Amino acid sequence: MKISANAKKAIYIGILCSVSYLAVYFTKKILEAVSPEMINGGMSEEYIGSLFSAYFLAYAIGQLINGFIGDKIKAKYMIGFGLLFAGITNLAFAYLTDYAYAALIAYALTGFSLSMIYGPMTKIVSENTEPVHATRCSLGYTVASFLGSPMAAGFAAVLAWQGVFIAGSAVLFLMSALCFIFFTLFEKKGFVKYNQFKREKQSGGVKVLLKREIVRFSVISIVTGIIRTSVMGVLAQYFADYLGYGENYKLVYTIASVVIATSSFFAVFLLERLKGNMNLTLLISFISSAAFFIAAAFVKMPVMNVVLVVAAIFASDLAATMLWSRYCPSLYDTGMVSGATGFLDFLSYMAGSIASALFPILTKSINWNGLVLVWAGLMFVGIAFSYPWKRKTAEQGTDLKENQ
Repeated sequence: MKISANAKKAIYIGILCSVSYLAVYFTKKILEAVSPEMINGGMSEEYIGSLFSAYFLAYAIGQLINGFIGDKIKAKYMIGFGLLFAGITNLAFAYLTDYAYAALIAYALTGFSLSMIYGPMTKIVSENTEPVHATRCSLGYTVASFLGSPMAAGFAAVLAWQGVFIAGSAVLFLMSALCFIFFTLFEKKGFVKYNQFKREKQSGGVKVLLKREIVRFSVISIVTGIIRTSVMGVLAQYFADYLGYGENYKLVYTIASVVIATSSFFAVFLLERLKGNMNLTLLISFISSAAFFIAAAFVKMPVMNVVLVVAAIFASDLAATMLWSRYCPSLYDTGMVSGATGFLDFLSYMAGSIASALFPILTKSINWNGLVLVWAGLMFVGIAFSYPWKRKTAEQGTDLKENQ
């Protein structure tokens, strides 16, 4: 079967973006994977929580700022320098942990640097590939984001926690160089062109995004963001402490991360079975996740509890895939893909920052079991926003017509 020129272009761009985003999420997920080891080494749970919170806060603010900048500056500069700066600050963190405040600042700067990647990446994909290919490219780096956890867990299984951070920086440095080189090559070959869609005037742009249901998807971004960042951030500790896996938590966490990483593929499968109905896909995802979380709150057997919690996160990530791989690329004709994506990611990680600060407190006041019920409550919020408020715009700007 002959591959069209447009498909080849999408493959090249998609692979580069996916591999780059895997490096981003590998770095993001390191703290999740090694936090129990850091706590066993003398760091407090509160300090680990503050690291998560500072990172998510800086990442969220960075998404808001860099998302809009990404609509004006070439992606190769945003992505290349973002990866480079993140490598530097991530490496600094590994050597500054004896100085709590300095380490906290370094880790927050890592979050800000990595926020330079996603918005420009989504923009370059959506403006330089056909809609069906844009969705599949977005799916590629969504999958890459879920693979970050098992990758970090694998490194954590063989290296001391400082070594995992150093390895993360090495990967970031490598990908910074490769992105700059290959995007420059793609520009010369005509694969990548910039600003093909003019951004609307500010007032008009806001109205367009409101018509595209940006408010509804903002809530979905917040809900799924807490699950994919804050809940995943404490999952290793949940396995180690609450379920009593102790040192064996690394194996359990690695397996759980691999399973969760496959959710994007299942999301596309489910979407196709539902004939492209994204809203129904969202509803099924949130209902399933809520049911699994509630069941986990009452099932005490460790193995079954792990299965239920992983299933709940898996189901929530189906909704996250719809948001990032389906909705965001569909905004290509607004000229505001980077800015809108950055705004949604800002909300996601701002919520994650607040939740990460609260979770250690909640585990002491309502214990882990109560916290799981809080997670279930978030899914009910998702259920409430699974259907569009205005039926006549239900499919406009959210469900692309093509089946993928």
